[in-house]
Amino acid sequence: MLQSNFSGYTFEVGTDEAGRGCLAGPVVAAAVILPKNFKHPFLNDSKQLSEKKRLELKPFIETNAIAYAVEFVWQDEIDGINILNASILAMHKSIEKLNKAVEFIIVDGNRFKSFKNIQHQTIVKGDSKYMSIAAASILAKTYRDIYMERIHTDFSQYNWKKNKGYPTKEHREAIRNYGISEHHRKSFRLLPE
Repeated sequence: MLQSNFSGYTFEVGTDEAGRGCLAGPVVAAAVILPKNFKHPFLNDSKQLSEKKRLELKPFIETNAIAYAVEFVWQDEIDGINILNASILAMHKSIEKLNKAVEFIIVDGNRFKSFKNIQHQTIVKGDSKYMSIAAASILAKTYRDIYMERIHTDFSQYNWKKNKGYPTKEHREAIRNYGISEHHRKSFRLLPE
């Protein structure tokens, strides 16, 4: 059962990212503040949900959240500052964009950098423990997936529509055959060898 709040503050924001392990495309983060009475029968960590369920939850979260924001950090910046820093930057940028004064931040995972002296707590597997982090994980994932499907049209040889830029066997095979695109992260080990 997901909990609605960690800190007791009304404007507690949950944040999470998607695309950290991908070989191509941006890392995307979302920040979400949910009302106390927020409920949805299948809200859970985005990795536990089918694409259909995530896409069904996206507008529900956007309509019912007190505030939400989504931010992209692109592959060139990932290559420049590394994926961990890029993930944290994307989370900071999404929190920055909220139209509410944030009182407390809960973060999925175990790494975060302080944001504007606002207290925060990192929570391992937070997206399967707290509603706001689960909601953030769903928004980050759906926005990223939609973007990867959009650029798939111009780079169909990598089949991003299906693999979304993750290091699948098929994606690596395509890199081997066609080389890399402008969307690939040059600092990543794109091929195992």
